[in-house]
Amino acid sequence: MNPVKPGETPRTPWIVGVSGASGTPYAAAVLRGLLDAGESVDLVVSRASRLTLLDETGISFRDAHWRDDLREWLARGADGKPGTFEPDIAAVRHWSAGDLAAGPSSGSYPAKGMLIVPASTACVAGVALGLSKDLLQRAASVTLKERRRLVVSVRETPLNGQTLRHLVTLDDLGAAVVPASPGFYAGATHIQDLVDFVAGRVLDAAGVEHDLYRRWKGDLGGSRSTGN
Repeated sequence: MNPVKPGETPRTPWIVGVSGASGTPYAAAVLRGLLDAGESVDLVVSRASRLTLLDETGISFRDAHWRDDLREWLARGADGKPGTFEPDIAAVRHWSAGDLAAGPSSGSYPAKGMLIVPASTACVAGVALGLSKDLLQRAASVTLKERRRLVVSVRETPLNGQTLRHLVTLDDLGAAVVPASPGFYAGATHIQDLVDFVAGRVLDAAGVEHDLYRRWKGDLGGSRSTGN
């Protein structure tokens, strides 16, 4: 477990919000990366994202059975193959997206920051405008007002002018905007490599250590010579 820093409690989690954009494998990779780094996680899965998760994986995310559903989700690879990973979700706490009285809805609730992955354009708009239609948006607003780290991994294409203006607003407010755009210099040979690259960049923006992708070292052709 990471050491407790000044101002933190023994359990000071990262809040992870999953919105309704396509890209649930990105969220799964970020969650696994946080847990592998010894971080605690408070998870908020929006109502729209549950439809996306069902469509992309066949998994129904249910509040009453969230541990079983989360474990099944995180065990699945980006190619849809079950049993690819063996996640330990003991450090995860789940909050219903409709629970506006939940811990993360208050600035006095201890948290290191928040990661929204994937972030839909509707989610981006809601956070940029300061709306609080659900716990995900409220937690993001709290993160901004408390000057905590907010990372928004937008997953949409093409982006219209309105969404681009919302993203600039988030940048002005201090959020890190990390588009779900995989890089190929890390020598990806599998869809999981591309997903892990994006997840790794999200964790980079949060300052969380990981080994999800091969970092650039200035050697042209290095991804081929290393066999990655």
